[in-house]
Amino acid sequence: MSNVQSVERAFSVLRCLAGGPAGVSEVAERVGLPKSTVSRLLSTLQSLDAVEQLSVGGEYRVSALMVEIASGAHPGADLVEVARPHLAELVTAIGEAAGLSVLDGGDVKYLDQVASDNLVQVRDWTGERIPAHVVSSGLVLLAFSSPDERERFLAQPMASFTERSITEPAAVRARLATIAERGTAWVYEEYSLELNSIAAPIRNDAGRAVAAIHVHGPAYRFPENGRADEIAALVTATAERIAARLRHSATPTTSLRRPRT
Repeated sequence: MSNVQSVERAFSVLRCLAGGPAGVSEVAERVGLPKSTVSRLLSTLQSLDAVEQLSVGGEYRVSALMVEIASGAHPGADLVEVARPHLAELVTAIGEAAGLSVLDGGDVKYLDQVASDNLVQVRDWTGERIPAHVVSSGLVLLAFSSPDERERFLAQPMASFTERSITEPAAVRARLATIAERGTAWVYEEYSLELNSIAAPIRNDAGRAVAAIHVHGPAYRFPENGRADEIAALVTATAERIAARLRHSATPTTSLRRPRT
């Protein structure tokens, strides 16, 4: 295993544990790595005081040392705080709910959502995790992730949620390539019938997605006829403004990183 790959895998484990304590099996499933590999990584991270085990043979969690280090990173650049006013503007422009999410292992984790004033509302997905291949935010996060991350995801079984779900690895791989070229992803009733969505990535200086924003609404009204391209442009522009704001808020010696989940 190369040094770079080892570091990438260690960070994927840390990102997983940032969502809360978890055992070896759960971490392995969420990051798409063998249990033996995750066990070795956790042992190494524990020896470096990056994680701690709650009990013998029990769950692991991020250590106080890592929390202290993270608290000093990008003061004032909290992702949800920065993104929320831009999401609110997007809701006003499009008329549907908008949200913010990050990739957490093989799932999308929704960090925030701003509701529209429509009488018929979509549910608030904040705090939920959904498999990345069936939602627009997950697809753009995968499309703009590292090749290793994409291939690890594609090597795992992908569940079907509706008859529109795309689960064949070659088809998903080709779809991600198209999304990377286009910059946005539309999803039509692939996770839930009668729900459509579009997403765009919030990218760092290297072009990797650190988060995604999305707009979703009932399929009978979203997208409105003839507005798909306009909506895609609005979502993309909003994601770019958030990325620029995060870079501006970052300290001079740091660059925009994937946030803790």
